[in-house]
Amino acid sequence: MNLVDRFLQYVKFDTQSDELTNMTPSTPGQLVFAEHLKKELEALGLEDITLDENGYLMATLPSNLPVGVEVPTIGFIAHLDTSPDMSGRHVAPRIVQKYAGGDIVLNNATGTTLSPTDFPELNNYIGQDIIVTDGNTLLGADDKAGVAEIITAMDYLIQHPEIKHGKIRVGFNPDEEIGQGAHKFDVEQFGCDFAYTMDGGEIGELEFENFNAAVARVSFAGRNVHPGYAKHKMINSMRIANQFVIMLPRWETPEHTEGYEGFYHLISMEGSVEKTVLTYIIRDHDRDRFERRKKEFEHLARKINHEFPDCCSLEIKDQYYNMREKIEPVMHIIEIAEEAMRRLDITPKVQPIRGGTDGAQLSFKGLPCPNIFAGGLNFHGRYEYVPIPSMEKATGVIVEIAKIVAEGKK
Repeated sequence: MNLVDRFLQYVKFDTQSDELTNMTPSTPGQLVFAEHLKKELEALGLEDITLDENGYLMATLPSNLPVGVEVPTIGFIAHLDTSPDMSGRHVAPRIVQKYAGGDIVLNNATGTTLSPTDFPELNNYIGQDIIVTDGNTLLGADDKAGVAEIITAMDYLIQHPEIKHGKIRVGFNPDEEIGQGAHKFDVEQFGCDFAYTMDGGEIGELEFENFNAAVARVSFAGRNVHPGYAKHKMINSMRIANQFVIMLPRWETPEHTEGYEGFYHLISMEGSVEKTVLTYIIRDHDRDRFERRKKEFEHLARKINHEFPDCCSLEIKDQYYNMREKIEPVMHIIEIAEEAMRRLDITPKVQPIRGGTDGAQLSFKGLPCPNIFAGGLNFHGRYEYVPIPSMEKATGVIVEIAKIVAEGKK
């Protein structure tokens, strides 16, 4: 089975994760997909294959170096789940052959169109074969492109024993999209010196910086009284919550920030007169600014309580931290990935992730783990697409990394 066939097969599995189930994996479809992959890895001839009850699948491609030659054990990781933001059920992918430019009609019935007017990056892929959705679901390139690339690279190395490589471990985990992908990942069992997640976007991306992240729940207690007799008695929690919202800097939100700029992002608001709850995510690449952002929430909660005693309560929970501090001491692993890309005439695009990655949490668990492109764009929605040459290049990067490590370059 080739790379494209694998990918087209994988996206048919419904693996949308769900943060409300409090289970691992959070949805049964992820385990079904993992069991399918386990059989495929067995058929390819990989060794030490394990799949636990939480949906963590690991396997080994043994070294083919001469006895006594030792090189680092490396790993490649991708996640099984797709985003909760849009349905991944009944995905119906289509290949647009030799994209000629202009609009791509995804769905005639709904008029859904993938257009370079809205997504100018499309113009970078004129002449290439592109896999798109039918406009009703996401595609699942995040991260089934990564899964397909890793397995195809292992298949290629098996079919080409003349390519020398050390021991390679592959890992596929659930629930990355809900921030829990690394929670039960057994780094000791994985047994690698370093690894790469194949979970980035467009071709060339190489990332070893990500946001520091926290989630904040701000609750407001009110008092309901008949509105006709409410003067000096009613406390409307929704109005107080709105007061809290407008006290935060207007321009420090996702829609007004880029690059290394952090933000406060209100992701949900649930309320009535008697109780309102705001849920925010707090993000910043810089650890000091990140801590100050959390302090600002505490400051605003105190201000609210000064005006409305005992009205506001605050819960802040850190989610993950910037992996840069864990990667900088082992920057040779970034240099290896850059060299692999250059060998394939890819210009590395080293940039910060404006989000999170399993690699960040794994790095803090002792497994340095930067992130490499998988090729997809417009993740998490109906406009998601992936150019086939980008997937092929990502597969090639995996193979080249294996070669470089076997050459003894550190």
